[in-house]
Parts: sequence; C-alpha cells; structure tokens
Amino acid sequence: MEAGEFPLSDKEFARIRERVYKIAGISLSDAKRTLVVSRLSKIVRTLGLPSFSAYIDYLEAKGSAEDDQVFVNALTTNLTRFFREDHHFDHLVSHVGNLMSERPRMSRGRPRLRIWSAGCSTGQEPYTIALCLLAAFPDLKRWDFRILATDIDSNVVARAATGVYPIGELNGLSAARAALFEKAGPDTIRIPQAARDVISFKLLNLIEPWPVKGPFDAIFCRNVAIYFDKPTQGVLFDRLGHVLAPDGFLYIGHSENLQAVSKGYRLVGKTIYQLKANSNAKDAA
Repeated sequence: MEAGEFPLSDKEFARIRERVYKIAGISLSDAKRTLVVSRLSKIVRTLGLPSFSAYIDYLEAKGSAEDDQVFVNALTTNLTRFFREDHHFDHLVSHVGNLMSERPRMSRGRPRLRIWSAGCSTGQEPYTIALCLLAAFPDLKRWDFRILATDIDSNVVARAATGVYPIGELNGLSAARAALFEKAGPDTIRIPQAARDVISFKLLNLIEPWPVKGPFDAIFCRNVAIYFDKPTQGVLFDRLGHVLAPDGFLYIGHSENLQAVSKGYRLVGKTIYQLKANSNAKDAA
C-alpha cells in the first residue's frame, strides 16, 4: 500500500460497491479493490476523515449531490482514442450516405440527422463521428445535424467540451485522418469549429431517466455496459431500443455481447446491431 492510502476492509468494500451500484449501476468486481483504494484514498484524506467507513457514513448522512459526483467520477475509467474500432465509423459513413440520398426527398424542411454517443468519455468518439461525416458529406452543413455526447463523469465531459488534446493523440492515425485536426499549439491539437458546433456535451447517468426522446439514427454505446451487471445491461439496451430509429444502428464495444442480455436486436456486422423487424426492445424483453 502506498503512502497516504487507507486500508480497505471487506465490509467497507461491500459498502462502496453497494453505493456505486445504487448511484450509477456500476458493478465493481473483487479485482477492483486496488483501484478503489488508490482512487478514493485522496478524497478521504482531503475530507479529513479517518477511514473508508467514515467516508461512506459521510456520504450517506450529509453528502451532497456534488459529493456523490466526486465519488462516481473517482470510480469510473475512461479509456478512449480517436477512430477507435474504426470499422464502426466506416459503417456509419455508409449508413449516412444512404440517408443523404433518401431523406431529402421525404423531408419538408431541413433533413434531420441525430446521433448519440452514450459514454463519450473525453470526447474522442463524438468528435470522430463529426469529423468523419462532415468530411464525407459537406452537404450535412445544410442539414439539421446534431450529435448528443453524454457521460456520467463530470470531469471528462468538461474536458471534452474544450475540444483541445495533446498532439500525441494523432499517433497511429493516417496522414489523411491527422489532417482533419487543427494545430492549437506546439504540443496540442484542436477540433475544428464546424465539428464542435454539431455536438452537445451533457452530463447523464444512464440508469436514471433520460431527457432525450430520439429517434437517433445511430447510437454509440461502446465499452459502457461492461461496467454493469447482466440485468442492468438488459435494461440499458432495451431503453436504447426505444430511442433508436427503426432503420438506425447501435454500435457496442468489442468485448460486449448484446444478444446475451437483450432479444430485441439482430446482429448485422461486427458489434453492430439493428432492431429486429416489426419488433422493439420493449416487446422482446
């Protein structure tokens, strides 16, 4: 144990697991004990409390919504990068290409396109979506095109909204993809304003009521469900089905299996799903 860390008893770990599950639906395995100690010790010390037990007592008795947010922020992990699982973006460009040819004929006003990045972390995913689509389809500037980007961690949402990243984020990208970004400084890059303008970053807890109605033409919910237990995963994917357009697509992480928890979708590509014909997630649940 490093200096400044507190010992964690089985009872304390159980209480922490119970609280983060209740607040955020996050299921902490026994393998997360070290993470809990390292992430929460600083908070306990800052509050001047003697133990994890005293910290949970504090949260339960007089902790504010902000205290709970700090607690959840500390226990969430944010690993992401631009163009992660790039086959999803290739598929999305193809899907939007079809909509570009069909939707204007069916729209009285500006054609509408809505995409949701659920669990957007520090913003690489929604910015990749915007950069890909605006580069492929310049005419989207004349559409009613919006991307909703949400996350439960207030710190990463704030960072994402700046649109500025270390230049090392370009490592491994092709020259064509790297050219989509602007130089912000000697060691930083910036998302072009056109891409930033179509994205709204919001704080959202996926297990609470959603202030969104849809329908979304595409939903990215990648590497989010892995933090939930199976029942919570099933509820999440069923709810996503309610706001996904009938011809829309749901993109999930490479280590996730939607069919194991929800029967309302059919697999149409590598970790790419669509609602079953004449069905929705609620009916199939």
